[in-house]
Amino acid sequence: MLIFAALVLLGGCAAKQPKNIDNICAIFDQKPHWYDYAKRAESRWGTPTHVQMAIMYQESSFRHNVRPAERTQILGVIPGPRRSSAFGYPQAKDEVWREFARDTSNRFADRRSMKDALDFIGYYNDISHRRLRISKSNAEHLYLAYHEGHGGYQRRTYQQKPWLMRTAKIVGDRAKTYERQLASCESRFKCRRFYQIWPFCR
Repeated sequence: MLIFAALVLLGGCAAKQPKNIDNICAIFDQKPHWYDYAKRAESRWGTPTHVQMAIMYQESSFRHNVRPAERTQILGVIPGPRRSSAFGYPQAKDEVWREFARDTSNRFADRRSMKDALDFIGYYNDISHRRLRISKSNAEHLYLAYHEGHGGYQRRTYQQKPWLMRTAKIVGDRAKTYERQLASCESRFKCRRFYQIWPFCR
């Protein structure tokens, strides 16, 4: 029983939002395993770490259990079902998450897991790149495709949503900021384990 309680406590601590989400170095200082997850997704799918993290910032601000706030109302008073099934770190909808779990043979994928969430963002951006020819370094347009879906992006539905285009520009700017920040601190995350020998982990 004590072991179970300890695991629950540790799991709760691991799920807390980082203290300074505006600085990618501070995020990885607090949660260095997130750096490992991002680099693994980058190696697998090709989206740079700073782009992944900028999209994640916009979607959930690095909170693991976020759901859309909006609900439908029954008779104008009683809260009804939520308008969207988006959930977790990546704010992925049920159907898209199921496709990801199937395509990656990860049937236990969890939207509350940063490892799975970053893998999902890399997976989705890889599809955006192949279908829509969006560069994997173009955070602004990757976010538009992420938000609108691939079909919506092809139809340019985002052009009818000035607020979304402003948000995508913010994501692009944040990715550039994260990129500059990461360049100044990445060396301390690359070689932090006893079996990682400089300069081979540079």
